[in-house]
Amino acid sequence: MSVYANVKRYELRYADMDFQDELRPSALLGLTQESACMSADELGFGYADLKPQNLGFIIVNTYCKLLRPVRLGEVVTVETWPLPPRLVFFERDYRVRVGEEEVAAVASRWCLVDLNDFSLQRGERLGETHANCPYRAEKAVEPPNWKIPHLSCGREVYRMQVQASHCDHYLHANNTRYADFFFDCFTMEELAQKRVAAFQIAYEKQAKAGSELSLWREDAADGALCELRCGEECLSRFRVWFAAR
Repeated sequence: MSVYANVKRYELRYADMDFQDELRPSALLGLTQESACMSADELGFGYADLKPQNLGFIIVNTYCKLLRPVRLGEVVTVETWPLPPRLVFFERDYRVRVGEEEVAAVASRWCLVDLNDFSLQRGERLGETHANCPYRAEKAVEPPNWKIPHLSCGREVYRMQVQASHCDHYLHANNTRYADFFFDCFTMEELAQKRVAAFQIAYEKQAKAGSELSLWREDAADGALCELRCGEECLSRFRVWFAAR
């Protein structure tokens, strides 16, 4: 039996690039989200398959290791596959290539939820689709730790409100938009001086339309930690590792 993977080639757009003509982290997450959805569709547990059962997948963790920047004019290929579920966590990994060169590796964790109350569900709720899924144990990358430390003495950087343009069909801010929220904690000068070597996002609570959010940052020796808060409640945590250009 052949090893399963969904493989998709993407021609990048000008809109995917940042001020340095490099692929924005949120655009990278957009590519992996697109590939994840196409893979789920062909395996029988995509959005259209699960919606009639009032089930859906939501992402809870993402870790991205960036081996080098992806530049304007390059064409990338994303390969993705699901890993065997662990309790209520459904893992999915990705390799991102330019030609034969691997430029990024991504690991993600998802949860299957009942959309009535967002209660966590096990793979058995998927029935035969779960039993026959060609799960693949191979990892593209191993996060140092899925848990992101709490801030100990962070400072508030800016405030924002979740708008309709941030939200997806689950009526909360789409996971890709969080990368923009967090990277806006850094100035253009800071991002021009350093290369993003890796970043990690933990999605803890939903950021819904109309929510008033504050973004907090605490610098570390190898990067920074950030939090997205609604009042006193932390909705999401972020960690970034920088390297010299």
